[in-house]
Amino acid sequence: MTIYVIGYDLHPVKGETYEELIAAIKKIGSWWHCLDSTWLVQSDQSATQIRDTLWHHMRADDQLIVVGYAPPKAAWVGFKDDCQSWLTSNM
Repeated sequence: MTIYVIGYDLHPVKGETYEELIAAIKKIGSWWHCLDSTWLVQSDQSATQIRDTLWHHMRADDQLIVVGYAPPKAAWVGFKDDCQSWLTSNM
């Protein structure tokens, strides 16, 4: 199973929400979301599969990146509680 870093920059029209995209991200696998537009998701899918799935919930002027993470190449600081626990357990 691979951990992916998912980052996005959305350009919503007035009143549009991110609920569909967020629901789609949560369905991919075990997830961590402690930074505004950045998620870590554990999944058996490929980066391309994840990108294609999420892009269906985005607009043509949005940006999306999905990057596979190869342990043990991570460092972090400043997270507490559940955010810290997920990182410690999975990274």
